[in-house]
Amino acid sequence: MSGRSVLKRVDWLTVLLYFFLVGIGWINIYSSTFSEASPSIFDFGQLYGKQLFFIGVSVISILIVLALEANFYERFSSILYIISAILLLGLFLFGKTIAGATSWYDLGFFNLQPSEFAKIATALALAKYLSDIQTDIKRRKDQLYAFLIILIPALLIIPQPDPGSALVFFALIFVLFREGLPLIYLGIGLMTIMIFITTLMFGTTWVGIVMALLIILFLLLKRSSFKVPILPLISFFIIAMAFSLSVNFVFNSVFEQRHRDRFSLWLRLEKDPQKLEQIRKTIGYNTYQSEKAIESGGFFGKGFLEGTRTKGDFVPEQHTDFIFSTVGEEWGFVGTATVVVLFTVLFLRLVYLAERQKNAFSRMYGYGLISILLIHYFINVGMVIGVLPTVGIPLPFFSYGGSGLLGFTILLFIFLKLDSNRLNEWV
Repeated sequence: MSGRSVLKRVDWLTVLLYFFLVGIGWINIYSSTFSEASPSIFDFGQLYGKQLFFIGVSVISILIVLALEANFYERFSSILYIISAILLLGLFLFGKTIAGATSWYDLGFFNLQPSEFAKIATALALAKYLSDIQTDIKRRKDQLYAFLIILIPALLIIPQPDPGSALVFFALIFVLFREGLPLIYLGIGLMTIMIFITTLMFGTTWVGIVMALLIILFLLLKRSSFKVPILPLISFFIIAMAFSLSVNFVFNSVFEQRHRDRFSLWLRLEKDPQKLEQIRKTIGYNTYQSEKAIESGGFFGKGFLEGTRTKGDFVPEQHTDFIFSTVGEEWGFVGTATVVVLFTVLFLRLVYLAERQKNAFSRMYGYGLISILLIHYFINVGMVIGVLPTVGIPLPFFSYGGSGLLGFTILLFIFLKLDSNRLNEWV
């Protein structure tokens, strides 16, 4: 397909949304890192200048992605996956440690974070495997292989340590559900999370009592013609209780103190006001200041470059993971609502594009893209406004960082390339 043909067929609404988000993100990066000593936007010694450079590199990457043949991404997905795994392994020998995590390669002028590109490779590899004519996601063996594709890069990232980035890979499980993975897995996952949280909040005894009452209520209300498999029901109750009993051990013996503090702050587990205040001033300081910054913005905000908490550096890492708090303080509810609407329209558009794909690989990759972007967006905004614990993942297209912006850009425009080629594909 010629370059002109690609430009005609590319979904320009998505492209426009991308540049809107990148542009608004850069404006807020500029505001959160502005220096009166060097007001030029082209000062590459400043973070906003570097981000402008990264935007330029991302535009070049867009042209390269769109210039390659669409079948390149499917054909070489396995090779790209293997390369990404090797790069993740190499971090244990050659990685650069920043903020306690060995997640980068120091290239001199640029720090490369391979986990950002591993997301692309994993989404491609998963789509390739699931779209294979011999793969049936309802078979246990094929389910295992699909889970391994997701699990391998996550396991390589966790020890860096970077649990936030590792968590993102598990969002790809939603691709499996879209393609027919039995919903029992989703039920087990949600039940596991619920038992974990409720055990921390109320204890194993109350979890057991509530579960027993729910089972009794179910047995009383069920239709007389419906036969309940008693043995599996009892086995489920025993396994659930065993897991609940293990939660406190994991929480107290496996989790690090900083992780326990984050959960204590999030779930209000700490009842001692003095200890709770101490946690807020240490591990919860970022979230506390972020909430205050957004709250102080009111409805219309304080204005561009007028955010007192932003200018006073009250929110650490505000230009990266907490960039949304700058929007809240300087642009108020109107600004944050605008950003939320833009992301919502983007997600809805991507779902529409994914559903119209004739090629199974393109559809599955599209849902992989949606899953990755959505979990980034949901967790980042959630932790900034204080409804989720601080995990440490960036807001797509918004947060400062060359690897992040370049990775999200390539991830998105590979799908737009596949979409532009849909008329040439066979069902």
